[in-house]
Amino acid sequence: MAGSSAAKTRRRQDKDGQHDVLYDRELEDLPPELRWWEWMLRVEAVIFACDQPVSRETLARVVGKECSIDLLIDDLTEQLRDRPYELVSVAGGWQHRTRLRFSETIRASSAPTRGGPAALSEFEAMVLMAVGYFQPVTRGELSKIFGKEVSRDTIAALRGTGFLSSGPRRPSTGAPYTYVTTPHFLSAFGMETLRDLPNIEALGDAGLLSRNAIQGEIALPQGGEADDDEINFTD
Repeated sequence: MAGSSAAKTRRRQDKDGQHDVLYDRELEDLPPELRWWEWMLRVEAVIFACDQPVSRETLARVVGKECSIDLLIDDLTEQLRDRPYELVSVAGGWQHRTRLRFSETIRASSAPTRGGPAALSEFEAMVLMAVGYFQPVTRGELSKIFGKEVSRDTIAALRGTGFLSSGPRRPSTGAPYTYVTTPHFLSAFGMETLRDLPNIEALGDAGLLSRNAIQGEIALPQGGEADDDEINFTD
């Protein structure tokens, strides 16, 4: 069995290698203008075909070594300026998104659409927000933040949406799991990085946060800017 598996792997690698040789990335036979246009079409085709944000590394596989992905994206963005959809930078890659002003039209059509953010209960949404700000965070720490138990079912539901995954285990008694957000979380909510999360003070002004001291010591991630007051999520 092991030998058969290894043979299949070698055949697949040989096939991929042959494809790399045959696939013309450089397009040196084309004049510069047509070469650039072909690269643009290739990049747009890959982004259009993919159901998740496409990384720079992926796009680099279909264009020449000296091709600037950023300049290609700029030209594609300009090409789509008058279209009902656009290229957006989310979750470390690029993705086609319908422009916001057409959202009502799409809802009115009742046409099936590609998956967007999953429907969450108010409490699930608040737990997800808390993980976004305080990750990596354990279920016990989340329960302290909210002043009531965050159940395993709630965590399982959020994991089921693809928004959460397991993080490193805490080096404490029982080595509890921590939870972190995923690239799908960033993509679904139109964020490039976690730094795009709403400003905590703005959430406080909207009544979504309380500046009462939280129970337990959970620091904001990535050196997040917080006042001296500790921050607590409220239901």
